[in-house]
Amino acid sequence: MSARRFDIFVGKEYLKFNAAHFIAYPGFRERLHGHNYHVTVRIEGELGPDGYVLDFGMVKRATKRVCDSLDEFTILPAQSDCLDIREQGGSVEVVWRDDGSRFVLPRGDVVLLPIVHSSAEELSRWVAGRIREELIGDGARRWSRMEVSVSETHGQAATYTDAEPVG
Repeated sequence: MSARRFDIFVGKEYLKFNAAHFIAYPGFRERLHGHNYHVTVRIEGELGPDGYVLDFGMVKRATKRVCDSLDEFTILPAQSDCLDIREQGGSVEVVWRDDGSRFVLPRGDVVLLPIVHSSAEELSRWVAGRIREELIGDGARRWSRMEVSVSETHGQAATYTDAEPVG
């Protein structure tokens, strides 16, 4: 492998989603609240014969699809260690085990993610995995490393690095 490397960065204004969530772990639960999340992507790889690591447009489209899948939903961590989450009819019921606090939400307003907490850290890992799947599905060429940052607000972000090479 060459000592020379390239990376591309995509951080467009429209790569965002607005969502409600709350952090919960044994002994602590935030109030339900929302964020205007913003997603950025950095991909490192070899320069292809066309002069690209990956086409910016391909990365933007994949990231936009993932953002759209979360936009204007309440994010719930399906693998929570302290919440009981049940789908009943057209609703999702969430009960915090510590004190029995209960939320009932329309099923169409909820996205259940395979995470333990709806933190920016866990969201960045989930979003990175989905972007990876989207890019592979679109036929993207190999890359060596991907970083995905999810910010809850300006100046406050979590980054996940996927160093598993593709291709």
